[in-house]
Amino acid sequence: MEERMNLKFQYNKISQLQLIKQLAVRQRALPTLKNKESALRLEVKKARDQAFALDQKMKERTAELDAFMKLFVEFDPDIVKIKNVEIKTRKIAGVKTPLLENIEFEIADYNLFKAPSWYPEGIALLQEICQLQIERDFFIRKMQILEQVRKKTTQKVNLYEKVQIPAFEDAILKIKRYLEDEENLSKASQKILKSRFEQESQL
Repeated sequence: MEERMNLKFQYNKISQLQLIKQLAVRQRALPTLKNKESALRLEVKKARDQAFALDQKMKERTAELDAFMKLFVEFDPDIVKIKNVEIKTRKIAGVKTPLLENIEFEIADYNLFKAPSWYPEGIALLQEICQLQIERDFFIRKMQILEQVRKKTTQKVNLYEKVQIPAFEDAILKIKRYLEDEENLSKASQKILKSRFEQESQL
């Protein structure tokens, strides 16, 4: 269903000029909005692809860790803790998005002599899985923020392109035709009056 805009205007030159001005604002803004929409669409796809790639990598590493834990039940996953996550913001197509700067881990003390030889490898693997999960969550959040803004930008593009610009153009054309008709009527009236005066002056 086509959306229609109820545009209020008067059939005069001032109203026509105001509409021309408002139309020009939208026509200038439209290419910028379209470029922003394209850029956001691309960034959403990039973030989605990165989140998917990290998810796949995380699944692979989790399978490796599961194999460790099945063989060695004494492995304690609580040995690795996240101490700090540094977050920054970065603007993408004018949109503020979270950027993962750094992750600090805290490794609990354990007995090097009693622990199996694979322990350091298990800890490093667990650390990598945590890092991958946090990175994936960040890309998902980034994707959600960008997608939300992209949807709003698409709505604005459609509003300008399919509703407002045609409505302004139509209104300007209506006023133009009305003013032309008014001018023609005025000229015709003047001609009639002139011919009457001429006829009367000849009498």
